[in-house]
Amino acid sequence: MSLTTTPVETVIATLRDLLGERLSVNASVREQHSRGEDTTTPTLPDAVAFVETTEEVSRILTLCHQHGVAVTPFGAGTSLEGHVNPVRAGISLDLSRMTAVLEVNEEDMDCLIEPGVTRQALNAFLRDKGMFFPVDPGSHATIGGMCATRASGTNAVRYGTIRENVLGLEVVLADGRVIETGGRVRKASNGYDLTRLFIGSEGTLGVITKVRLRLHGIPEAMSAAVCQFPTLAAAVETVITVMQTGVPVARIELLDEDQMEACIKYSKLEGFAPLPTLFLEFHGTDASVKEQAESVEAIAADFGASGFAWATDAEARNRLWQARHDAYWAAVNLKPAHRGITTDVCVPISRLAEAVVQAKETAKASGLTSCIVGHVGDGNFHCLILFPEGSQEGLEKAWALDRAIVAQGLALGGTCSGEHGVGLGKREFLEQEHGVEALAVMRGIKASLDPRGIMNPGKIFRN
Repeated sequence: MSLTTTPVETVIATLRDLLGERLSVNASVREQHSRGEDTTTPTLPDAVAFVETTEEVSRILTLCHQHGVAVTPFGAGTSLEGHVNPVRAGISLDLSRMTAVLEVNEEDMDCLIEPGVTRQALNAFLRDKGMFFPVDPGSHATIGGMCATRASGTNAVRYGTIRENVLGLEVVLADGRVIETGGRVRKASNGYDLTRLFIGSEGTLGVITKVRLRLHGIPEAMSAAVCQFPTLAAAVETVITVMQTGVPVARIELLDEDQMEACIKYSKLEGFAPLPTLFLEFHGTDASVKEQAESVEAIAADFGASGFAWATDAEARNRLWQARHDAYWAAVNLKPAHRGITTDVCVPISRLAEAVVQAKETAKASGLTSCIVGHVGDGNFHCLILFPEGSQEGLEKAWALDRAIVAQGLALGGTCSGEHGVGLGKREFLEQEHGVEALAVMRGIKASLDPRGIMNPGKIFRN
């Protein structure tokens, strides 16, 4: 009897020679790479490859392209839309060991890093240089993953999303070719904008192996503020007015009453009530920060805000923002033995109050507990929908609520995903949002750059 070696077995045997112990078929390692922080059914990859250089990534993709073996890039595994779930098994390509800061150009305020660097690690490296990287998705995500999902976060209202803060990329294509996009200049007007093509491509077009980032100077002064409101509508109307009057807030975050209850319990936030709340931060000079805070306080007062409190020392600010960053875990822990799925609707700022209030009313009518939190300065909010862990009926009910909230957002001129990306969780909304012809163009780009369909298959498109 002759034994036939499958393509994936051939790839694994070759990669074992290339990577040695950095290629793992261990069950627990494969389990760790079977999904992110989402509720999709996990899928075990056939093997996990821990890469350390662009050359290794190139050789792996060349090999997998030749044999038609699926490749799913993996960073920190923090995605909420199933991006790292290897739905067709194959190789999970772990880039978390590529953590070098390759260069920092202080005069031009840019740097070149490998994709496994996190925002926290980069800012620790930059602190003594008087610069920082502002894009803050609220988790220990890798910057390569942030580029792949077109991440955003709390600072986007002032500093922009990852898209506005990436100057160029090094990308390994599906067949192993390595290309460079963009450069160090702040603007260019030649050729197709390949950098923006790969930003948000979710690993379906290639693997990002280097990122050149725009940096910003650390502000002279920072001040955080918190104010609470009698109604959710009043809090959101305050946000709209602040943005329309042009106050240059650095961050403005909304937590509804359920989310505040969760944060008070989880993060031990004393002195606050479970009411709709805004967390704000102001950057600039001492004088400008004071002026910004006073302007927002006056606007908030017009909408019935109470307890407007400033925090200028770093410890108090960090405590507030840590509570905001822990909002997801706080919400999940609000009810024992529950899990959550998260919406990511973003609407024009003028429709924000309608969208948020409508989402909350729809959630209440469903009978499910939900918590709303959002980067509302740019119209983006999340509704974390809780359901009993292990309950298929509860999960289906949560997804039905998710679809209803997304439909409401689209009807208001919004998008199904402001910052989490598409992955598996948002695929069904793409045609509704973009139309058949636009989706066909996207598929054409995918087919051109990945003709064998090995790059993160099943993501963005259903097939």
